[in-house]
Amino acid sequence: QVQLVESGGGLVQAGGSLRLSCAASGRTFSNYIMGWFRQAPGKEREFVAAISRSGGRTYYADSVKGRFTISRDNAKNTVYLQMNTLKPEDTAVYYCAAGPTTYSSRISDSAREYVYWGQGTQVTVSL
Repeated sequence: QVQLVESGGGLVQAGGSLRLSCAASGRTFSNYIMGWFRQAPGKEREFVAAISRSGGRTYYADSVKGRFTISRDNAKNTVYLQMNTLKPEDTAVYYCAAGPTTYSSRISDSAREYVYWGQGTQVTVSL
């Protein structure tokens, strides 16, 4: 089992920044690809960003590319999502997720690849 706890959400004006954190406990953190997903009211959950086990590969949804940065610190069992130039359409509950893999460079944008999920943190971007 892996437990994931997100933090760092809140209310921010458009153009502002937030940094989300996701602390993991349980199994060996470095054995998991990590991803961020989000779900806005009335919409399907969507992929935001993913990072490989070592942190050497990252992948972003087109909607956040160039504005968001995913990173991880395996020594601290934590994954981050730095969000800059936020827009109202970024408003959603953000979830981190962990997916086991034996491949150090693997990443995925499919929710089906992720086994463990956090409880989510609300991000609200106002005009």
